[in-house]
Formats: sequence, structure tokens, C-alpha cells
Amino acid sequence: MRDMGLKSKIRVKKYRSYKGEIGRIAQNHLQRDFKASKPNEKWATDVTEFNVKGEKLYLSPVIDLYNGEIVSYQVAKRPTLPLVMNMLQKAYKRLSGQQAPLLHSDQGWQYQHVSYREKLAERGLTQSMSRKGNCLDNAAMESFFGTLKSEMYHLKRFESLEELERDIKSYIRYYNRYRIKLKLKGLSPVDYRNQTLNP
Repeated sequence: MRDMGLKSKIRVKKYRSYKGEIGRIAQNHLQRDFKASKPNEKWATDVTEFNVKGEKLYLSPVIDLYNGEIVSYQVAKRPTLPLVMNMLQKAYKRLSGQQAPLLHSDQGWQYQHVSYREKLAERGLTQSMSRKGNCLDNAAMESFFGTLKSEMYHLKRFESLEELERDIKSYIRYYNRYRIKLKLKGLSPVDYRNQTLNP
């Protein structure tokens, strides 16, 4: 296929962070209830992988289930614990007062790690995890990854990880501020949140 210039549109094998039970597995408190009544009530997170000429780049975002806004994100060339911890620290800056959202993830090793769990406990967040091997339990996050990859990543031949990282940052800004959604009354996530907070 490479010799003939053909490219498959089938999605490649997804990055899996599950390495067995190496820490504590949290209950599935979310239970596929992806609706939230206000900002910063329910969050979801995951890690996805990108490939550019055999080199990998990993994206770790947090999405607010109220309006689908990407609250924070971190990119790195390796799926290490700091990738997730830095993302979490950035997300905390979006909280005010006593806000302590439920934070849902899969059972990836980073989310089982004692440092991650302690960081959630410090801020009073409730940890929730999908059932093992059940991607539908985190469908909101999976949907964002699918949208980002189909609208940005799969439409361009990237020459470097740096180029991809720049485009990811640009796309997330577009997604939050300008990409309208019918379920948000034709508004972007940021506009929908601002309308809620300033009726």
C-alpha cells in the first residue's frame, strides 16, 4: 500500500494503558450518565496516542461533561505519570471555591497510581473508573478523540511531532471556542458555559 500511495482509513490499534491491577481500582460512579447540570460537576479523562513517521506523541485531556469543553490538557512523547499529573494540575486551576468534580477515567495504570489518587483526594475529587475493557463507559472522551483525529490528524501528513503538537493546540482552541454543537443550542462549548454563568 505504501508503494502505491494508498492509505487506510481504518483506525489503527488504540493505545492501551491498562497493565493489570497495580494500584486501587475505583468504582464506576459515573455509570454512563454523561449529563451534568453545571460546569465542573463531572469530568472525564483518558490518554490517546499519535504516530508521526514512527515517533509517538501522547495527549492527556480533561473534558467537562457539562458542555464538552476541554478543561486542560498535556502532551508528551512518552505516556508517563507526569503527563497525567501535569494535566491534573492545570485542570485544578479551573476550579473555584469548593468545586470538586467527579473525575472519570479508564483503569489505566496512571489513574491507579498512588500519587494520582492522592492528588484527587487533596482537592476532594471523587474518582470513577470504567469497567475493564469497556470503552463505552468513557464514551464522551472517546468521542472527542474520534472527532479530533478525523477533523485534524487524519487529514494531514505531519512531518514532525512538533508540527503535530502545534496543530493539536490550535485544534483544541478551535474546538472549545468556535466549533458549534447542536446539543449546545448551536453554541461552542465556551459560549455555552459563558451563557450559563452570565444569563
